[in-house]
Parts: sequence; C-alpha cells; structure tokens
Amino acid sequence: MSEKYVVRLKNAAIYHADNPFGSTSESKLLQRGEMVLSDVNLCVAPGEFVYLLGRVGSGKSTLLKTLYAEVQLLTGEGRVAGFDLRRLKRRDIPYLRRRIGIVFQDYQLLTDRNVFMNLYYVMKATGWKHESEIRERIDQVLNLVDLGAKSYKMPFELSGGEQQMLAMGRALMSKPKLLMLDEPSMGLAPILVQQIFDIIKELHEAGTTILLVEQNAEMALRIADRAYVLESGRITLSGTGAELAQSDSVKKAYLGG
Repeated sequence: MSEKYVVRLKNAAIYHADNPFGSTSESKLLQRGEMVLSDVNLCVAPGEFVYLLGRVGSGKSTLLKTLYAEVQLLTGEGRVAGFDLRRLKRRDIPYLRRRIGIVFQDYQLLTDRNVFMNLYYVMKATGWKHESEIRERIDQVLNLVDLGAKSYKMPFELSGGEQQMLAMGRALMSKPKLLMLDEPSMGLAPILVQQIFDIIKELHEAGTTILLVEQNAEMALRIADRAYVLESGRITLSGTGAELAQSDSVKKAYLGG
C-alpha cells in the first residue's frame, strides 16, 4: 500500500477485544473477539480532514483504537503514519503514538499537574530535550487553544470546554502526522462546541491531517474534506463532506431531515 496515505485500511475487519495488545494470539482473538466492522476500506491523505459518521455502537471508537494500536488489526491490511498494523509489536506502539496525536472522549489529563506541566510531560516523554524549545512549543500550543492565560491552572479548575482544549493541545505538542479526535464536543455547551470546531478548522487549514469521530454531523460535514458512514457493521457510504450533507439517507438519519 502506498505511503502517500497517512492512514490506509484495505479489506480490514475490526474486532473488539478486552485483551491488551499482543497478549493473546491472533487465532484466539479471532475466535473470542467480537467483529464490529468488516470489509473496511478507507484512507486519509496528508493534510486531509476525514470524518467518521455513525450511531453510538457502530464501531467508530473501536476503529480509532485499532489505528492507535489499543486493539489489534487481525485481518486485512493497515498502515498508520508509516507503521504496518499487521506487523506491529508491543514494543513498537510508543513509537507509533509519537507520530500521532489522540484526543480521547474522557480527556485523560494528568489531574495532579497544572496545564503547563500536562504539556511539559508530553514533550519530555516524546524525546524533546532543550528547555527553550519545549517552552516555546508549549507557548505556541497554549495560544492556539486559547489557554495562554491559564497555564498555572489545575485541570479541575478548568471548564469542560477548557479541559477539552487542553486535551487537544496535548495531542498537538509533538507536531503529529495525524490528529485523531474521538467525540471532542461531547457534553459541551453550544458556544464551546463552536469554539472546538473553530480550532479544528484552523488546524486543518494549517495543514494538520485529521480523523474525526463526532456526533454533531452538521458541523463536522460542513468542514470535512471527506466522510465515511458506518452502519450495520460496515462502511455504507462515503464521499465529500458536502456530498454526504446532501444525501437523503444521511439527512434522515443524522441531520434531522
């Protein structure tokens, strides 16, 4: 498969399993695991913004987990940021994750460290060594996500929207080849949802490669380059964001039309 793609899945089946990556043989996982998606063919090119649309339980989050190696890819082909998911070993996972940024549903912030130290920890963990470069990058990212004046705050002192901004900032620290966002607007007030999407749009316009899972289909389709619809255990529809926004089936199922 061509390296012109940051993400490429071909004829892949996505399984949900509770076993840690690499702890159980593929044959046993195939027997015990629950297949949530089959015949998955998708790609994300550098600088592209791709949106995954589907109802709760359609397999979107498990698909993301497969891409960042929380769940093993058991059948088909898959590459992410230059790594072959079928050949990936547990020892390779930290190196894969240094190339991608992940914004989780539950933020996963370091609750005992302030905003600055949440980002500082990521920089040190991913190999940055020069203090001046680390601090310069932290300042850049904090300003990008509108937290420049709150670097001293603890996570519990931030609003839900600000915590999400911090999670996005953390994912951007190492200038990832791919930014994956799992329901970034979940539980936020409408004004904060708009702020989140404004930042996502800015990141895309600056050249960041984005793969988004999000229930707010109207806003996501408005700014995504392309989108895939996941239903009944497979991809049922794909096209540009504008094309899917005009699709009768998408309107009926996701846009209230």
